[in-house]
Amino acid sequence: MGLVVIAVAIAVIISIYSSTSSYGSFADAKQSESTLRVVGVLDKQKELYYDAAKDANYFSFYVKDKKGQECKVIFRGTEPQDFQKSEQIVLTGQMKGTEFHASEILMKCPSKYTQDKINVTEAKATSASI
Repeated sequence: MGLVVIAVAIAVIISIYSSTSSYGSFADAKQSESTLRVVGVLDKQKELYYDAAKDANYFSFYVKDKKGQECKVIFRGTEPQDFQKSEQIVLTGQMKGTEFHASEILMKCPSKYTQDKINVTEAKATSASI
C-alpha cells in the first residue's frame, strides 16, 4: 500500500514539472512545440494594435527579447492597463508561424508612488487556445 502511495506521489510531481513552461528566446520558441516564457521589452517605435469595436479580444504589439530579436506578439485579450509604461515583459505562449501567440503577459512597471519599488501586473488570455 505504501509503494502505491509513493508511486502516485511521484507521478503527480512529474506531471506538474512537465507541464510548466521554461524560459527562452523567440528563436527557442520557433524550435519548440511546447509553451515557453520569453522575457523582453516592448518596442515602443512599432505599432500597438487594439480596436475594441472590431475585436475586444485581439491585441498585437512587438517585443524585443533579451537576445535582441524582435517578434510580433498576438494576445487574445484586452490591452492591459499601463501596458506602454512597462519596463520589462514576460510572455507565456507559443510561436505560430512568425508570430508569438501569448496566453499570459506579466509586466514589470515602475511604481508611480516610489522610485525604489516595481509594480508587477499580470494579464491572461480570454480563450483557452493560443
